[in-house]
Amino acid sequence: MRELTPDTITDAVLDQMASTPDPRLREIMAAAVKHLHAFAREVNLTPAEWIKGIEFMTKVGQACTPVRQEFILLSDTLGLSALVNGLHDRTAIEEGTHTSLLGPFYREETPTLPAGSQIASHVKPGSECVLYGQVTDVQGKPLANATVSVWQTGADGLYDIQENPGTPDYRGVFSTDSDGRYLVRTVRPLGYSIPMDGPVGKMVKAQARHGMRPAHIHFLVGAPGYRELVTALYLRDDPHLADDVVFGSSDDLAVDIVRDDPDCPIKGLPSIRFDLRLPREGEADKTSGRVGSDPAAIMKEREAAVPS
Repeated sequence: MRELTPDTITDAVLDQMASTPDPRLREIMAAAVKHLHAFAREVNLTPAEWIKGIEFMTKVGQACTPVRQEFILLSDTLGLSALVNGLHDRTAIEEGTHTSLLGPFYREETPTLPAGSQIASHVKPGSECVLYGQVTDVQGKPLANATVSVWQTGADGLYDIQENPGTPDYRGVFSTDSDGRYLVRTVRPLGYSIPMDGPVGKMVKAQARHGMRPAHIHFLVGAPGYRELVTALYLRDDPHLADDVVFGSSDDLAVDIVRDDPDCPIKGLPSIRFDLRLPREGEADKTSGRVGSDPAAIMKEREAAVPS
């Protein structure tokens, strides 16, 4: 029998897992074990510290509900979501619009609305604005009937899923016209703090981080034969544009709200124009999905996996 020591335990675990039939699972788990063991050695992890870590991850799991995905929030605040998203971007066969994070507040149950509809149920005076542009391929060819899903915070800096999960608000699904154009009425988004009342928020506080996200509007854009685009537009004048707590903002997604834009389809309102370019679908897109999901969908999958 092999003597197990801090120097031999890693190889023993890898040897035992070497029989894993799925080659990709075998590769991922072997790398995870190597890095986790190396991490423990590097910091000389103590039993008490590891128990604290287990308690933290347990609380993260317990905080997850059909309307809250604390693990996605943890991944976002550690920069892991942005990293995985960036690695996925490298598999694109063409370069389209820069991507951003889906985030933990996406929901599949979103109303489909006609072009030009207002997505906000409450519009404060002076807050309304127009969001418009064109969806094309990377060569500039308009994509008709592309699906454009948008969502954002409300006037109080919260998402509908945080306040009233049963009533979708500040979100909608639109289709582009024959020239690939989309048109949305909305309100100026607000910068906001990530949820700080859970284990991830406590971690962020312990790290003396501000926990703020710059004001933004999420987009999920799709068309048959094209790579799904997950992105967001960030207001250029937001003070946290450069230090987004989830590392999702970027200069090329920064926009201004323009007053008296002569090209705005709805006159008299300030507007944001942003054109979206979709690359063609590649082989990687058929086997890999987006970074993030509707919290309710994740809970359904978990419940389906539990034997009755």
